Amino acid sequence: MEEDTTPALWVYERHKDITALGFKVEATLFSGRSEYQNVDIVETVAHGRMLLNDGIVMISERDEFCYHEMIAHVPLFTHPDPRRVLIIGGGDGGTAREVLRHPGVERVVMVEIDKLVVDACREHMPSVSGALDDPRLTLLYEDGVQYVKESDERFDIAVIDSTDPVGPAAPLFDSAFYGNTATLLGEDGIMITQSESPFYDPEIQRSMFGNQRAHFKRLHMYLFSTLTYPGGLWSFGFASKGPCPLSDFDPERATAAGLPTRYYNPEMHRAAFALPTFVTEQLSDLLDRF
Repeated sequence: MEEDTTPALWVYERHKDITALGFKVEATLFSGRSEYQNVDIVETVAHGRMLLNDGIVMISERDEFCYHEMIAHVPLFTHPDPRRVLIIGGGDGGTAREVLRHPGVERVVMVEIDKLVVDACREHMPSVSGALDDPRLTLLYEDGVQYVKESDERFDIAVIDSTDPVGPAAPLFDSAFYGNTATLLGEDGIMITQSESPFYDPEIQRSMFGNQRAHFKRLHMYLFSTLTYPGGLWSFGFASKGPCPLSDFDPERATAAGLPTRYYNPEMHRAAFALPTFVTEQLSDLLDRF
């Protein structure tokens, strides 16, 4: 029997030209180019199917629940009565999936600029994208920056499920975008933003929270663990017109909801806002205290 000498296929994400993550690949399931970016879905050896945009890992089947449960359930269990939710980005469908698990949610508007991402995930990652056909969801293939600037619809929660602040996602980190998003939110409105790595991206975090400061009463950051993002520790920004993610959070309400989760729970909700000292030192002048 001849030894298989076929070279192993790996994908690598390089972050800021200082570090890299590599994943062994069994097969390429999809590769395409939209007017915005390259979109690839690969079958990996240990992380299931993986979505990459311009070579940057977006999600893997093995750990996507960490990201999507924390971006969705933290605001939905903090807001007193979340019925209308806006999602900017989130083309893989995972954020919409988790939001729509809340029976009290009546309407979700998801604004995704790149239809190719949605189509690829519908075909190759159905466990993530399966809720995109929910009748409560309106899916718009538009620029999220223009949408929040021009829309007159009102929402309880806005989830900015963006990629890194490069290319088409860069304007999603600007002050004007946050101001326009704030105008679409009710008096108890909450905005959640993907806010990068505490280890590698403090300058992005400072810019992001600085741009949000004028538009929201409360600014906080919370953390979660990930297998597929540089550093293994990632963050979300919590911007609120009023509700506090700790004092206005009722753990009994979250427990009584009975949503089966793999990462999120009431204890994790509270613990995620306990920040390491190095993070508070980097952002203490921008974040509110509890």
